[in-house]
Amino acid sequence: MKAWVLHGVNDLRLEEIPVPELKAGEVLVEVRAAGICGSDIPRIYKTGTYSFPTIPGHEFSGEVVKVGPEADGSWQGKRVGVFPLIPCKTCAPCRKMMYEMCRNYSYLGSRQNGGFAEYAAVPAENLLELPASITFEEAAMLEPMAVAVHALRRLSPRPEETVAVCGLGTIGMLLIMFLRDAGAKNILAIGNKEFQKYMLSKQHITGENFCDSSRENAVQWLMDKTGGRGADVFFECVGKNETVLQAIDASAPRGRVCLAGNPYSGMTLDKNTYWKILRNQLTVIGTWNSSFTHTSDDDWNYILKRLALGRIHPTDIITHRFSLEQIKCGLDIMYRKKDNYIKIIETSVGSNNFVEV
Repeated sequence: MKAWVLHGVNDLRLEEIPVPELKAGEVLVEVRAAGICGSDIPRIYKTGTYSFPTIPGHEFSGEVVKVGPEADGSWQGKRVGVFPLIPCKTCAPCRKMMYEMCRNYSYLGSRQNGGFAEYAAVPAENLLELPASITFEEAAMLEPMAVAVHALRRLSPRPEETVAVCGLGTIGMLLIMFLRDAGAKNILAIGNKEFQKYMLSKQHITGENFCDSSRENAVQWLMDKTGGRGADVFFECVGKNETVLQAIDASAPRGRVCLAGNPYSGMTLDKNTYWKILRNQLTVIGTWNSSFTHTSDDDWNYILKRLALGRIHPTDIITHRFSLEQIKCGLDIMYRKKDNYIKIIETSVGSNNFVEV
């Protein structure tokens, strides 16, 4: 099969390698669509991963074409989404079914081979069967959608509350999508590109509710928009020290801040910022990954219900599509920031489309 194999930092090669041999409890998934995550970029180009060689890619969907020993044979031929975190099932969080916080997990695409390939070996327990109405592209976005939903459900904003979302990459855009579906009436979006304003318009967020932080002070803008009160709920989806401080500065008394962005570097709180947390009695909360328990109320099933009802349209934020052979073009766009982009997808369709502003 063809696969993109990471042999070292900035050493990603398209190779012909054997189809994976299935271990107990695994199935073979023919990959039909795969998304590039922002975390793939440092893993491939800067920091490397846990061992080499490794096939990256943890956002993917496909069809089960082979069932391995001890796996349920009924998965054969089914269309599936894939939860990439493989929990140990024995640590304290796992015993409470909080698998996203497993202390000893493995992970498809970083700790073991993932989905930037024609086929991937996946534990059957990590599969989610897709209704016929859900496309492979939508299913390849289940993982980032679940990350956004997990953040949303950590704070559960009320419809009347003012909600700020800072950082308008994939997670921020999807979060806004789910906020609107949950009934949020007043969403204020903070980004740094005019292109993001255009993409927000597809979600019915008007230009007056968008702040381009490259041109104006985001905290002052948000305070002006709220009559000096600040946001009741603030989702920080960037992971930079400056935007975390902005979240605290721009939150209303008794506001709630959710830190959803992976950190770029170390974080520090100066004395005045710490005082603001105390005096405004802020709740600052973290979020990580998503809940996947095979129960009807986990994050992934929450999404499936909304997709099936046509209430969520994740493909609206896809800006580029590439074939497997072209996937390095998509990685290069994200690494060098050569084009405006939100979500870049590898698809068996093999087209290369770009959303023009």
